[in-house]
Amino acid sequence: MKRVAIIGAGISGISAAYHIQEQHKEKYKCIVFEKDSTYGGLCGGFYVDSSRGKFWFDNCVHLSFTSNEYVKQVFESNSKPFIHIPNMNNYYKGLWIKHPAQNNLYPLDVQTKVNILKDMINNHNKKDDLHTFQDWLKAQYGDCFTATFPSKYTRKYWTLEANELTCDWVSSGAGNRLYTPNLDEILYGAMSDITPNTYYAKEQRYPQKGGYRSFFSKLANSVDIKYNHNLTNIDAKNKILYFDNHMQYHYDILISSLPLNLMPSLLNAPRDILDSASKLEATSVAIISLGFNKDNIAKKLWFYVYDEDILFARVYSPSKKSIYNAPNGCSSLQAEVYFSRFKPLDSMIDKNELLNHTIDSFVRMGICAYDDIIASDVRIIKYGNVIFNKDIHKNKNEILNYLKLLEIHSIGRFGKWEYLWSDESFLSGKEVALKI
Repeated sequence: MKRVAIIGAGISGISAAYHIQEQHKEKYKCIVFEKDSTYGGLCGGFYVDSSRGKFWFDNCVHLSFTSNEYVKQVFESNSKPFIHIPNMNNYYKGLWIKHPAQNNLYPLDVQTKVNILKDMINNHNKKDDLHTFQDWLKAQYGDCFTATFPSKYTRKYWTLEANELTCDWVSSGAGNRLYTPNLDEILYGAMSDITPNTYYAKEQRYPQKGGYRSFFSKLANSVDIKYNHNLTNIDAKNKILYFDNHMQYHYDILISSLPLNLMPSLLNAPRDILDSASKLEATSVAIISLGFNKDNIAKKLWFYVYDEDILFARVYSPSKKSIYNAPNGCSSLQAEVYFSRFKPLDSMIDKNELLNHTIDSFVRMGICAYDDIIASDVRIIKYGNVIFNKDIHKNKNEILNYLKLLEIHSIGRFGKWEYLWSDESFLSGKEVALKI
């Protein structure tokens, strides 16, 4: 029986182990090695105590949008979901604007609306041969709207200017997530706040209990996971894994969901491969989680923030996703602050300052009062999103080809170094099971 080692007990690693067991139970023995003490990875979460009980927070906002029937069936067989109809807001200079803003301009002042509408109607930006994300945005929305809304959000979320990002991630299909309204929709949304929901997903699903990772909890319980195993070195020639607890493991097949840029150093790779790894960029995210002593603090499932003097880019409500994520009569919010080497957090900003900034901003935005807060937590997640900067494909493909020569399979958002959602990461684990 061949031994399959899987690095990382996130959604892709657990999916790989589960599908290999289901399809090749007599042929392969799978072990998942996880550096943390629990499963989930980016799809995991944590509890925060309060005087009213425990609050559950996921590691950033997670909701399932998948239209894949197999994934839906697996998720729902693991945990019965709540179904949500997308209903989000945007915050801009004291205004709450329906999402997406491009066809919901009604709350803006007249002059700003006129400037945006004139520019959208007379949009002469080229529509093809687009190279940067800024090219794509201007082609869809014109210069004025792009500068007012998505360019600002790009700096906050991706930590680079839109002209420094490739448009690959939108032209490959993700662009469907950024709605392009027709002229009637633009004009109507500028004159009325009674507009249809034009969000790209008709519904969003979230486990009733246990947080987002409950969508694959039974799968996690069915596979062999070795927790607190932090990988320190890979001897690909002799197929040996080395861990910081002094354990060694001989494998026949290696599957990794580790961030792709970490693999070359673990393998003592050649200098050119190490150089490619150093050029792969990703955002980190600080998540500021707050619990409230009232059940009506959160008005929407989530909202986006365009003001650049407010550090967080996005806020969601765990208690809106599931009533079981907060004690009875309470509610919760979690804010996300993205940063990278291109846009570092100021060295003077520590976790307390992030917390205070978030609370002060919430109060100023009219979301809560200071004495509503009964629970708080601030933590850093090192890997948030892949940054699609120049030469990303050249550098990642050099590493992936190198791993292929060593018969190492990469899966998941950061293993494949792609803009994958949770269902796509789950399917990447299934796909590698079919490959082997």
